[in-house]
Amino acid sequence: MPPILLVAADSLIKRENKMALLYKTVEKQCEAEDVIEKSRFIVNVKPVESREEADEFIKYIKNKYKDATHNVPAFVLGEKQEMLWASDDGEPQGTAGVPIVRMIENEGLTNVCVVVTRYFGGIKLGTGGLVRAYTNTAKQGVTEAGIKEIYEQKELDMECEYTYYSRIEQLTKEIDFIIASSSFTDKVKLKLLFAPEIQENIVKKIMEITNGTAILLT
Repeated sequence: MPPILLVAADSLIKRENKMALLYKTVEKQCEAEDVIEKSRFIVNVKPVESREEADEFIKYIKNKYKDATHNVPAFVLGEKQEMLWASDDGEPQGTAGVPIVRMIENEGLTNVCVVVTRYFGGIKLGTGGLVRAYTNTAKQGVTEAGIKEIYEQKELDMECEYTYYSRIEQLTKEIDFIIASSSFTDKVKLKLLFAPEIQENIVKKIMEITNGTAILLT
């Protein structure tokens, strides 16, 4: 059976109710900065796939800003946000790391690591001020990183005669799938991506187009 792939939404033909959304995450690694009551806040955001990857990113940022007053890390992992972790890194308990995790949850994001660095500017923000500062700075970073949606997709490799290629290409305009790659030797070899629930229909249509001569590769 062809494997299940995770494919970003912007690489697919989008048609309503054709793809199963797995989760949302950030699109890219980024850094943003703000000054709040003379304190300098720097946020670093990165998409991550594992606890180990998140830990490495946190370690990197802490080393990069090792002279900072605080480096507050947080991450959320898993398609259903199963793993949540944060540290206040010396800020009053519950005023820094937890607000960042809560923001990530509220945005419906996962597989993301956020580190907010603070250089204290001499003015105390108070409990509420700290929560707002860390929340807003983290959200600014997420906005800068951008959001992407990850969909569940199936992969199917097939082989057919050159005669049928243009008709299969035309079929992508009728059924919601894409030709992810193609190679042309003695025959045409194609890699198709589509939502799992429409596999039967795609196979049926391809067999009709190729008069049953298409070879489906596992």
